[in-house]
Amino acid sequence: VQLQACGGGLVQAGGSLRLSCAASGLTFTSYIMGWFRQGIGKEREFVAAINYIGSNTYYADSVKGRFTISRDNAENTVDLQMNTLKPEDTAVYYCAASSYGNSVKHQSRYSYWGKGTQVTVSS
Repeated sequence: VQLQACGGGLVQAGGSLRLSCAASGLTFTSYIMGWFRQGIGKEREFVAAINYIGSNTYYADSVKGRFTISRDNAENTVDLQMNTLKPEDTAVYYCAASSYGNSVKHQSRYSYWGKGTQVTVSS
């Protein structure tokens, strides 16, 4: 199983970035997909998740209304559109896959993880 995230970079506060994660080696539609992030000196935290067919999405309070998660089951990809970025969004962002149907905000429910992509938001 491989999860390859891309799209990170440096952006000014108020700007936007779109992260994408390509999955291979798994039956994509059998997995809930999530995004997590870890800032320097911080624990990894939940950002967003989407269910198998994309009908339900879940967000951390800190990103609700600014970030949008989506998936393309034909292409085996999950995206995270990030708008109105803030310096506190600076982190390494990871995509992950979970075969469990509940507790999507808990890292322990995710079996597979990508390597992460750096997002830096300057003030």
